[in-house]
Amino acid sequence: MKYELIYKDDDILVVNKPAGLLTIPDRFGNKDSLLEALQKDFGHVLTVHRLDRETSGILCFARNEAAHRSLSMQFERHTTDKFYLVLLEGILHHDEGEIDKPIGEHPTIAGKMAISNSGKPSLTFYRALERFRHFTLAEALIKTGRTHQIRVHFQSIGYPLAVDALYGRRPAFFLSEIKGKAYKSGKYSEEERPMMERTSLHAFRLRIDHPVTGERMEFKTELPKDFNAVLTQLRKWGV
Repeated sequence: MKYELIYKDDDILVVNKPAGLLTIPDRFGNKDSLLEALQKDFGHVLTVHRLDRETSGILCFARNEAAHRSLSMQFERHTTDKFYLVLLEGILHHDEGEIDKPIGEHPTIAGKMAISNSGKPSLTFYRALERFRHFTLAEALIKTGRTHQIRVHFQSIGYPLAVDALYGRRPAFFLSEIKGKAYKSGKYSEEERPMMERTSLHAFRLRIDHPVTGERMEFKTELPKDFNAVLTQLRKWGV
């Protein structure tokens, strides 16, 4: 699975990760990851932050220890800005707002996170970009980087991601759900294929300070094809 290189110099790499690709090898022995691909192409590469396997978008990596220390400190001090586009279930009532709720491990389900008084402080700012009949496209800015933060936070206020097998109501998005009775599958089609079968979340914008020059840098990326296709159909059918 190929990544898109957005920017590179002697100190950093900025790439667009496709959905379905691990950021780093997981604990189950799956080594096919973005980090492995970058190390193969560029040699010494260090992880600074991560995206969930099923989330697409921008990631920054360090190419030396000094850059890694600087970038890691920026993320730790929350001076970076990480913006996401997220398709939510339901019509978001407020034009903008913040979700300030601590997140910790789920008490009974391994690998799942939950709002918890004993969890780590977590802060998400959001604003509605586009409302449909049953869904909302929103922008989220996270100032902390907790596991599954956006997914957990939006679920906690009643607006889970439109596609999210773990926290939402559906594992995939189908065209028939948008068209309703107007949908007619192909004449020889036995089973409808999903338009999107991963979390409806894309990291589209990142702001960091360059670890050597100190220059404030901003990177952006377009929506991937599956996400864009869903939005196109929602706009077309007014769903």
